[in-house]
Amino acid sequence: MKVAIVTGAAQGIGRRTSELFSEAGYSIALIDRQPCPTVAPSADREELLGDLTDEGFIAHCVEVVRARWGRADVLVNNAGISFIAPAETVSASDLRRVLEVNLVAPFLLSRGFGAMMLEQWQGSIVNIASIAGLTGIGDRSAYNASKHGLIGLTRTLAAEWGARGVRSNAVCPGWVKTEMDHVDQASSAYTDDDIIGRVPMARFATPDDIARAVLFLADPTQSGFVNGHTLAVDGGWTADGSWQSLRMSHR
Repeated sequence: MKVAIVTGAAQGIGRRTSELFSEAGYSIALIDRQPCPTVAPSADREELLGDLTDEGFIAHCVEVVRARWGRADVLVNNAGISFIAPAETVSASDLRRVLEVNLVAPFLLSRGFGAMMLEQWQGSIVNIASIAGLTGIGDRSAYNASKHGLIGLTRTLAAEWGARGVRSNAVCPGWVKTEMDHVDQASSAYTDDDIIGRVPMARFATPDDIARAVLFLADPTQSGFVNGHTLAVDGGWTADGSWQSLRMSHR
């Protein structure tokens, strides 16, 4: 029996990741603020609903998984929020809210489920960071800071826990067509053409693109010596330093 824990499991990347783990034979713990009744309904599953900024709720999730299965093989820290605003307008409370969800919660989850993995001398933590953790993207100071911090956490856990059998890696998606993207676009911050024009592969990522990268990093038979790595799944966004007219001339 293998057990995977996925946060933000109700939609988007988390939903597809949960489905792939179920198809691969994992028991799954689905953590979200909203119900996940249609996510892998035939799986051996536990649905845990609550607020990841509540340390008590995270402790409860760890204890439920321990009581039901007695182990944790994979933790996917996927839950996150976006925040778009010029840096000079971002309040301290706005910054703290983004950091609590995108960075503090993954730390607390990693600490809790990581303790179980360390007892087993085996486990894999996969953090869903972003290309915003590798570069600077305007009007996203809080979000960028949280994702840069998540990559730093990933590398630190890899350094501390690798010799004890627990690997820590990050997936850095480019723009993905999810519910979060729809909300962000509704604010007129950008258009589909803005993203497609910037990506060498000329499309958005899909949740499946990201979920399959997560499954690769979770599987010790495929990535057993990969530790502390940040895997960009961005269609070449971070590889391409071309200016727009040069980029488009190759379409």
